[in-house]
Amino acid sequence: MNLTDSKYSSFALVKEMLETPDIIRKFDWTQTANMAKAIKEAGRFFMTGEGSSRIFPAKNMIYTALKLGSEISMATDGSIQAREYDLKDWAVFGVSNSGMTKEIVMLLNNLAEQNHQKRFSMTANAGTKIIEASNESIILSCGKEDAVAATKSVVESGLVYLSILKNIYGCDFQVEAAAEAAEKAMAVEIDPEIIAKVANSPIIYFAGRNNGVAEELRLKTNEITRKKSDYLEGTYLLHGIEEVMNEGETIIVIEPYESEMAKMQELLVDRIGVNIIAISSKPTIFPTIQIPSVGLLDPCVQLMAGWNLLIQVGVSLGIDLDHPTRARKIGNAI
Repeated sequence: MNLTDSKYSSFALVKEMLETPDIIRKFDWTQTANMAKAIKEAGRFFMTGEGSSRIFPAKNMIYTALKLGSEISMATDGSIQAREYDLKDWAVFGVSNSGMTKEIVMLLNNLAEQNHQKRFSMTANAGTKIIEASNESIILSCGKEDAVAATKSVVESGLVYLSILKNIYGCDFQVEAAAEAAEKAMAVEIDPEIIAKVANSPIIYFAGRNNGVAEELRLKTNEITRKKSDYLEGTYLLHGIEEVMNEGETIIVIEPYESEMAKMQELLVDRIGVNIIAISSKPTIFPTIQIPSVGLLDPCVQLMAGWNLLIQVGVSLGIDLDHPTRARKIGNAI
């Protein structure tokens, strides 16, 4: 998008998205050193939160850890469900941008009552309930978000988790390359035909790996474009949902598997008339928003390319990006 055009730059949401590359560039990878020791010692790491505070940060952490061959068991679920689990031997990490999310604070307080001593958290706001409920907490550097849709805090929360892996394994993250790629992902010009197809679609599906990118964009679609959306994990889009898909609906595929593209074209595009759009570091057989590849930080760049698309769709539909009618900044405050 044209980042200097006032039809985009006047929104707090866009400004906050554009702060994200510098957050990547200046991120302090050492701040979780003590937490990393405790998590390695526990050998079990449970991540919790609600909505955007969990979907991308936790699932990308699990995905990256599995790619690296980490021996630490990792899991994630929402905080209410987590209260049904036996977490006494797990290091537990709760994320709440506001620091006031009811479900997370209740879980951490319940664990404190059981004398659980590996309760960690992160938030953008000092002096909040989640900090009181934790043994150790991190304050995000991104600051308060004015837009309802969380963006820069989502990426920074993801980096906090990844820094735990760096402190345990010393893995290499291409930080400067990722920051530059993030800037390009937000600035890339998107074909107006792609924007029109998405804007005219009655429902937008996101398909891709279970690393939080497609699933988080599914949520952002509701907040930014006010359209209905769904997340199709992995190759689920080839396993039955075609029965209820209709011509003119749109699937946005994140880094599609090369081996499955021809089948997607045949089954969904040719037979049904579904639009498929790819966000990818490589050319595909579909209309593609192409972005750089930066190794282990690719998911951050993919997410931001998705933001770019959704912003342009929302603006084309005349939507107030900063003020949804029903969605709230703190979904369920204590």
